Amino acid sequence: MDKKGRKPWIMVTVLFFVFTVLLAACSGNKEVNQSENEEKVENNIVKVKVYKSHLGKGIIPNSDDPHVQHIAEKTGVEYELMTTPAGSDPTEQLNYMIASEELPDIFRPIGGIEQTLIKQGGALALDELLPKYAPNVWKNIPDEAWDVVRTASDDGKIYYIPKVFLVPERAPLIRQDWVDEVGLDMPKTVGEYKELLIAFRDKDPNGNGEKDELPTSGREYGKWMDHLFAMYGVAMWEGNPEWDIYGGKINYAGTSENMRAAIEFIRDLYKEKLLDNETFLNKGEVWTAKINNNLVGSWYHLPANLHDRYAAMKVGAPDAYVVGMPLPKVEGFEGFVTQKSMGEAEWMIPVTSEDKAAAALKLLDFFYNDENEDFVRFGIEGAQHKVVNGKKVLIPATDETPIALGMKNLTTEEDMEKRIEETIPEDEQQMVKDIFVVSTKDAKRIAGDGLPATVYDGFPDIQSHKLFQEYLTKIVIGEWPLEKFDEFVERWKESGGDTVTERVQEWYDKVNE
Repeated sequence: MDKKGRKPWIMVTVLFFVFTVLLAACSGNKEVNQSENEEKVENNIVKVKVYKSHLGKGIIPNSDDPHVQHIAEKTGVEYELMTTPAGSDPTEQLNYMIASEELPDIFRPIGGIEQTLIKQGGALALDELLPKYAPNVWKNIPDEAWDVVRTASDDGKIYYIPKVFLVPERAPLIRQDWVDEVGLDMPKTVGEYKELLIAFRDKDPNGNGEKDELPTSGREYGKWMDHLFAMYGVAMWEGNPEWDIYGGKINYAGTSENMRAAIEFIRDLYKEKLLDNETFLNKGEVWTAKINNNLVGSWYHLPANLHDRYAAMKVGAPDAYVVGMPLPKVEGFEGFVTQKSMGEAEWMIPVTSEDKAAAALKLLDFFYNDENEDFVRFGIEGAQHKVVNGKKVLIPATDETPIALGMKNLTTEEDMEKRIEETIPEDEQQMVKDIFVVSTKDAKRIAGDGLPATVYDGFPDIQSHKLFQEYLTKIVIGEWPLEKFDEFVERWKESGGDTVTERVQEWYDKVNE
C-alpha cells in the first residue's frame, strides 16, 4: 500500500487514540484524574481552588494571607479563591470552564449549570463522602433539604450541597423618613400605596429641591421589584416567576391571572412615572447607586445586606431610616413575600477534582463547624474586624482589603438573630430586626421550593424566562397593549409550557407523597 493509501488508516488510529484519551478524562477515572490533576501538597497542605461568581469589594488573597493560613492550619487545606473576571458573565465563564475541562475543585454553580454537569456525568456524587469528610455539613443541613437535592438527579444521588435559608431572605423596603416627610401613614391597601408613591414623586421628600425622586424602582429584565408582584400573590424570585398553587394546582406564576393583574398595575405606575422609567435599563450598580444616593423611596432587597447601603444613604441624608413595608392589600388577591428555603445548589465538586474531593469537603466542613463560628463570622483582627470597647466589629470592605472566603449558607432564625447582633452596628440592629418581623409575617414558602432544573430539559427559553421578560417589558413600557399578555400565555404553552407543567406536577406529587 502506498503512502497515500495509508493516510486514512493513520487518521483513524489517531482519532481513536484521541477519543480514548478524552473518554478516560471525562469518565471520572481516579487514576487519570491523579495524573492530570496532581494534588499540590506542601508541608502536608492540600491546595484547593474555590470559585464564587460574586465576591463583593476587595482583592483576592494570596497564600500568605492570614485568613488563608489560619484555615490551612486548622484543616490542612489551603484555599485559592477564584472569581469571574471583571466585565464577564459568570454563567458564560463557568460554561467555558466546563468546555475547557478547567473547572475549580469546588464551586458555586449558577444558571442551572449544576444540571448540565449532572446530566453529562461531570458532577461527583457526594452521598458517601459527606458523612466521612464533612460531618458538620451532613448533620446541620436538614434531611428535608437532602431529600429535595436527590430529586434533582435521575439516580437519586446527592450531587451538590444546597443552600438552606429558613427565614425570609428578601423583603419590601421603604424609606420611613420619606413617609413621614410627605405626611402619610404606611399604606394598608394598594390604593394607599399608589397615593404614597405620588407623594414621593411630587413632594420632594429627599429635600434636595430637584424633584428627582424615584418613588419605586427595579432593574433590567424586571428584576428586584418583586414587591409590586407580591401584592397580587405572584410567586417571584428576583424578577423571575416561580411555581406555586393557582387554581388548585401547581402552575407557573408567569401565566396566572395574578400576573396579568400585577402587570396592569405596574404598567400604570410606569405611565405615571411612579416606577423609575429607567427600570428596564438599570444595571445592578446603577440601581444600587440610585438607592444609596437617596433617590428611591420603595424597593425590594436583602435586609441582612442593608448596612452598606444605609451607611451610604446617611452621608447625604443623616435622618434616613429604612423599614419593612407590610404588603398592601389588593381586593381579590392574597399577597405574600416569596420564600424559598431549600434545594438551590450552593456547592458542587466536579468529577475532574475527585482526587481533591476529601480536601474540598474538609474545607467546607470548617465553615459548618460550630466551633469555628466566631472566626467564620469575624475573620482576622485588623483585616476583617477590629475590637471596639472589647467587642468585635466588622471592618467595611474596600477595593484594597483582602476578601475572606465564606462558604456556609445555612440560616435559621437563630442564626439570623446572631448575625444581626454580631455583624451589624448596634444603632442599626433594631431597624434590621424590625424589617425581618414584617417580612416574616408576609412570607410564604412556595410550592415550587426546591424544584430541580431538570423539569426544563429541552426547553431552555422557558427556563431562562426570556419570553416572559420580553412581554413584561414591552407591555409595561406601553409598546404593547395589555391584551398581548394572553398571547404570551399561549406562546408559553405551545413552546413547551404544558410539558414542563406536567413534569413539575410529577415532581410536586413525588415530594409530597
